[in-house]
Amino acid sequence: MPLQERRAAMDHTGLRVKLLPGQEIEPVTIAGIPGEWLNTPGADTSRVLFYLHGGGYVLGSMLSHRRLLTNLAKASGSRLLAIDYRLAPEHPFPAGLEDAITAYRWLLGEGFKPEHIVIGGDSAGGGLALATLLMLREAGDPLPSGAILLSPWTDMTLSSDSIRSKAEVDPMLNLPSSIKNVERYLGETDRRHPMASPLYADLRGLPPMLIQVGTDEIVLDDSIRFAEQARAAGVEVELDVWDSMWHVWQMFAGLMPESMQAIAQLGAFVRQRTGLSTSA
Repeated sequence: MPLQERRAAMDHTGLRVKLLPGQEIEPVTIAGIPGEWLNTPGADTSRVLFYLHGGGYVLGSMLSHRRLLTNLAKASGSRLLAIDYRLAPEHPFPAGLEDAITAYRWLLGEGFKPEHIVIGGDSAGGGLALATLLMLREAGDPLPSGAILLSPWTDMTLSSDSIRSKAEVDPMLNLPSSIKNVERYLGETDRRHPMASPLYADLRGLPPMLIQVGTDEIVLDDSIRFAEQARAAGVEVELDVWDSMWHVWQMFAGLMPESMQAIAQLGAFVRQRTGLSTSA
């Protein structure tokens, strides 16, 4: 299926997702970047979960991830800000990263305290969240209080053993499409560029993070290897490996108990890092 049709199909799925009771969407434009606030009744409006969707840097949107976002917003007890960062191949690296940096700095400019912000993302969005933290650290910006990473893509060299060893059990990802997405996103850029492959970055000084990954996905080792590297650099990392789960199973929230259990854990982490009660 052509890329534009795949994007439209993913968004169409999101159109069928209903907001949770009382939730409201507030559109926002940040320096030309489309975004939306997801507001949940009873949420602390001084706390923010800044979320970056996945999709291999070429797919996905706020709409395609609507089911996941509504449930994360409720579980976190915070306002949730999502953006439609620019996608490849029309806008290759580092366009999406520039958008994420702009949106985070906008949050600070709006008066939100960094200690009241957690950044998050799934798959490519998880890699993008890590790259955002690295860029902010290098620029001397205050970092958010934590990060939630759902099956993050941390190594665009595609060199991990699980890329091939899990190929027969991963229902969501495969090596040929991953290779194509790397080409679309990076072009001639070095696959080990630390802002594209955070696995190869200096990880010192990053905030505490929670990583969730399933045993049945080709990027399993991206999480395991990254957690090891981060801990060696002195970063506080909680790595939670879920047996028999596939890539970003949290997207099926409301349809299977494991998804809701994972989201509850993510929400508790956000609450704890932003100073809220850990109970939803």
